[in-house]
Amino acid sequence: MRPLFLFSLLLATVVAATAVPRLARGDGDDGVCGATPPDKMALKLAPCASAAEDPGTAPSGGCCAAVRDIGMHQSTECLCAVLLSNTVKHSGVKPEVAITIPKRCNLANRPVGYKCGHYTLP
Repeated sequence: MRPLFLFSLLLATVVAATAVPRLARGDGDDGVCGATPPDKMALKLAPCASAAEDPGTAPSGGCCAAVRDIGMHQSTECLCAVLLSNTVKHSGVKPEVAITIPKRCNLANRPVGYKCGHYTLP
């Protein structure tokens, strides 16, 4: 009986030790955008297509709403992952232009200076 008890205690300790850091971050088994992968989350930024290709184009209201939603309801890390996702890259969007959209949307709570891959949010 004693070996079974010790094994159970060891197993419980290992499970707790690996789960606590994930729970403290609030993400459980999820990624930076929760249960939705950044590539799928990027589809929400479809209204930003023209603004992401041309820095001179003002982002639409729908684009700014999508960026605000991802940034506020997900996280800065999620927004960064979405802006640099394969979905965005394969759509022909220039990351150096896409990364400026939060500023061009005049988002007051944008994380100025946040390092996003090789880019810094303005």
